Amino acid sequence: MELKKRFDVRKFLIISYVLIFVVYIIYGLQPARAAETIKGHLTIGTIGLSTDVAAAETDDEGLITPDDIPAIYSTNPNKALIYGHSARIFEKLDLLKVGDVINYNNKDYYVTRIVVQEKDDVRMNGLLSGRERDTIILMTCAGELYGNGDASHRLLVTAVEK
Repeated sequence: MELKKRFDVRKFLIISYVLIFVVYIIYGLQPARAAETIKGHLTIGTIGLSTDVAAAETDDEGLITPDDIPAIYSTNPNKALIYGHSARIFEKLDLLKVGDVINYNNKDYYVTRIVVQEKDDVRMNGLLSGRERDTIILMTCAGELYGNGDASHRLLVTAVEK
């Protein structure tokens, strides 16, 4: 008497879901961000960067830096801070030069100033004070890297509307 194995759809689906979950965990895939947290799109052709920009989030210590996407923070309608990790999204930001073009939300901005400051010397009130022309400031870590993901300095790239 010969027994035939039947294809068990339930077992197949369970095994498939488990495999998908394992791949999800191994590769650290992130769920899609909710549309309301995306505030725009940033493109810097000279360094090959094209990325969405999230709304800034804060906690008791200040601004939270997302792992895989820059965030935008503003207290003034004409000026905004876009910040992100130097080891990930802004890894080539130090290659920018005065005169390079940054596009944010389909508006072109020219880089007018690039400076590295000690972290403790960066004053948010000064960075975000009003301007007549629309201005964005890109900020990332620079200098000596600490084990906690922070660094001794900040790279600040100021760009003014074209």
